[in-house]
Amino acid sequence: MKVLVTGAAGFIGFHVCKQLLDRGDAVAGLDNFSPYYDVCLKEARLAELEKRGGDFSFARLDILDKDALATFCATQKPAAIIHLAAQAGVRYSIEHPRDVIDNNVSGFMNVLEQARENSVNHFVYASSSSVYGSNQKVPFSVTDRVDRPISMYAASKKANELMAHVYSHLYALPATGLRFFTVYGPWGRPDMAAYLFTNTIYANQTIKLFNFGNHSRDFTFVNDIVTGILSVLERQPKGVPPYAVYNIGYNKPEKLRDFIDCLESSIGMKAKTEGVPIQAGDVETTYADIDPLVEDFDYHPGTSMQDGIAQFIDWYKSYHGVE
Repeated sequence: MKVLVTGAAGFIGFHVCKQLLDRGDAVAGLDNFSPYYDVCLKEARLAELEKRGGDFSFARLDILDKDALATFCATQKPAAIIHLAAQAGVRYSIEHPRDVIDNNVSGFMNVLEQARENSVNHFVYASSSSVYGSNQKVPFSVTDRVDRPISMYAASKKANELMAHVYSHLYALPATGLRFFTVYGPWGRPDMAAYLFTNTIYANQTIKLFNFGNHSRDFTFVNDIVTGILSVLERQPKGVPPYAVYNIGYNKPEKLRDFIDCLESSIGMKAKTEGVPIQAGDVETTYADIDPLVEDFDYHPGTSMQDGIAQFIDWYKSYHGVE
């Protein structure tokens, strides 16, 4: 089938497109090449996709341009949509809340409308573990209250879940949201921990450990995330309305210090670190209860943090040409 992937030149979108093409699906990708981080990395991801072969079409298109989006969808006629385009960053959202609302709420609405108008058989979209806010109960469960977000990014992702539910209820649009937990891996974003810390180690600079390094994160390797996305894509939610939300993570929080130890081992260099207070909008621990995803899709993430970090560092060395 033909799948529309928004944010196709982004971190997770790139890996989703790659696996869809590898299994023989047609892919219609779009991305606006936002300068939020180095556009050269997005260009390199796109070049990798274009040289893979298969049925791949791509448009440099902003989801806020609803007319251009409608024209592209009318031309491509996707059978399903995987919506990953968004303005990322909890910390970024504190300084730039309007950017987040424009892209993650208004943009989401435009894509949701195209899902309805094109009668797609499944609309799968990215939510986030940030919706849990400062919840103290762990592991985080999809049955927990998530009506007290502590960042505009988190609020935008919860808004996406509510909007998708409305469309599922009113128009019987099959919709599934996936709350991602700290995704990392090759081709990752430079503002995320693995890439950011690796850059800092190679530059012989000091890593600032927020909350004095006492964070724990449910680090999840990107290939495990993509496996879950594509499994979910294959089956519409049961029930009326056809709507579901799942956590997707490794189901094992790791200390930030242990994450850095893995980086040091793979790089072969020691990190310089400095403990600093927790930042606004940040949480101490994330931990995904993935039992519903296991039960419904037999989802079993299999990449340990040690193996995942080793794969990331191998890619980093190759991409940046470092020893």
